[in-house]
Amino acid sequence: MCYRARAVAVPSRENIRLYELVLENGISASPYVWRTRFALAHKGLACQPVPLGFTEIAAAFSGELRTVPVIEDGEERVGDSWHIADYLERRYPARPALFSGSAEYAMVRLFDAWFSAEILRRMFRIYVLDIHNAARPADRPYFRKSREARLNGTSLEASVADRVSRLPELRDALNPLRAHLERGPFLGGASPNYADYLALGAFRWVASVSTIPPLAQGDPLLAWLERGFDLYGGLARDARLKPLAQ
Repeated sequence: MCYRARAVAVPSRENIRLYELVLENGISASPYVWRTRFALAHKGLACQPVPLGFTEIAAAFSGELRTVPVIEDGEERVGDSWHIADYLERRYPARPALFSGSAEYAMVRLFDAWFSAEILRRMFRIYVLDIHNAARPADRPYFRKSREARLNGTSLEASVADRVSRLPELRDALNPLRAHLERGPFLGGASPNYADYLALGAFRWVASVSTIPPLAQGDPLLAWLERGFDLYGGLARDARLKPLAQ
């Protein structure tokens, strides 16, 4: 469920509709949707989730948009998680800011570029078959065809055949997060910022589909994940999530 906002000085025209990707079991599973869920909660904005399968997204927007998240706020429709973050900052300036200023915004954009290249790319290669198997049955042929094309024709099964041996590489790639979190409880310091939401969203996605945990027991990242999943009344908590450590 989306975060229920408390009454504040700048009301939304109506509850924001958040279009999100869901799996066969109904769980919301997209790293980009989850960064937007956290951003809405950070701003204290209520939202109405609209679940879509992979093959329903383009039809929902008459082909205009092909990925989620997408929000509709009154007459405004915005796609792409960064465009949504920018929109929320412009539309609701009196609510808690996602970024303290232009310098923080620039640094979080840099963090996102690094995280996408070094972490999300590795997660995708490890969990792509798990995503396929967790998707709605009607979505699986599309997912297989589109993702195997992205993998240069390699089958999903072949792509993950050596994934256990690649887990240490993923864990090592996360070392910059561990080092930074030695200085404070969140990547944003004493309180979370959009960098936290980017990374938490990725782990929430993995926890939705994984059949092998990404982290080892005792990993210091686990304490940060616990804090992050507890944010906004346990926004990211769901009994259907898989363990993130083994």
